[in-house]
Amino acid sequence: MRSVDVIVLGAGIAGISAALHLQARGRQVLLLDRGPAGEEASRGNAGVIPRDGCIPHRLSASPLALGAQALGLRPEAHVSWRGLRHQLPWLRAFRDASASVGVSRYVRALAPVQAAAVGEHLALARAANALRFFRPTGLVKLHDARDAEAAELEAHFARIYGTDYSELSSVDLARLEPHLVARGLRAVYWPDGQSVSSPGGVTKAYARLLRERGGIIDTGDAQSLAGAQGTWSVRASRGVVEAGTVVVALGSWSADLLAPLGYAFPLAALRGYHLHLRPASGAGLSRPVADMARGFVLSPMERGIRLTTGVELAPRDAPARPRQMAQALAAARQIFPLGSPVDATPWLGTRPCLPDSLPVIGPAPAHPGLWFCFGHADTGFALGPATGRLLAEMIAGETPFTDPEAFSARRFAAGWEMLRFA
Repeated sequence: MRSVDVIVLGAGIAGISAALHLQARGRQVLLLDRGPAGEEASRGNAGVIPRDGCIPHRLSASPLALGAQALGLRPEAHVSWRGLRHQLPWLRAFRDASASVGVSRYVRALAPVQAAAVGEHLALARAANALRFFRPTGLVKLHDARDAEAAELEAHFARIYGTDYSELSSVDLARLEPHLVARGLRAVYWPDGQSVSSPGGVTKAYARLLRERGGIIDTGDAQSLAGAQGTWSVRASRGVVEAGTVVVALGSWSADLLAPLGYAFPLAALRGYHLHLRPASGAGLSRPVADMARGFVLSPMERGIRLTTGVELAPRDAPARPRQMAQALAAARQIFPLGSPVDATPWLGTRPCLPDSLPVIGPAPAHPGLWFCFGHADTGFALGPATGRLLAEMIAGETPFTDPEAFSARRFAAGWEMLRFA
């Protein structure tokens, strides 16, 4: 039986980042997943590390909106009929958390993390020889009348937290992105964010850095986790490994592991698709562009222009549904001249989301040595290095760079008996 200081379960961006920060504090770390590092949601996103107004994703639980989402009428959000009855309590909780008090709480908690995100990424990228993936492009957001309120709210919080942004006239936008067509849309430029040309390449580079610094990366069964007398053990491909500390960073699979221990987190699966396309002849895109009303993002990548869809609230392991990507593609062609697809089929991945849209970062309430780092929703790639640092500071007994109370698992303590959402 091998022994290490910390076992990190989950080799996505959140788990790898936590492992690197713990390693930097002198811990011997084993990173364990069922497959290679960076093969799930960490590689399937828009590759944006934003510095914006930091408001949470919005989903409506009104009967009219739910009907439209369930029928697949709007590309920004689809809700699967399958399991809808079980998802309604989560949607109601999400709606309640999206009220003004909940949004203020969300921004207050995440704004300092987002402010640290670019710096934490670049520090890891520099050490991992991965700066070639990073570009100081900022982000353009497009809004129509349907999401005017959200745009104003985001600008409001940007002013409070000193985040730079500018409203673009049609001339300004044409200078910035000559091939973008945004007639009738409000364009806002957020200049301080970064984007990457390959989220999967970045994540795998960070994993290599962990190994080069002496960390262990192995495959195994996270469900084999067992604890006794202050020690945790798990079965890896090369035998059982034990440690005094375990970090659960399994994304959408975290609830499966924690339910037998008595933690029934209300974790929903927000699924998303992406597809790479060639730009039309002579066209180019130099930075990510997010159509906020219709939920898609166009982002220049190594493989072409990556189109990511809005969210799909559906059972985690349900078959892929092609309609949302088809809608997003039709909408994207209205604003940018896209050519033929590079990929044979769209990629599908799942992001874990809690009703208040905040991740769980910190200790397990009833199990010493067990720590949580999951539930980032659609901010995982962007914020993983920063939340990994926050978790490592807590485990090491250091003063955290921001108050972690808003991320505590105890905020769900009254609902441990709640249904677990697929």
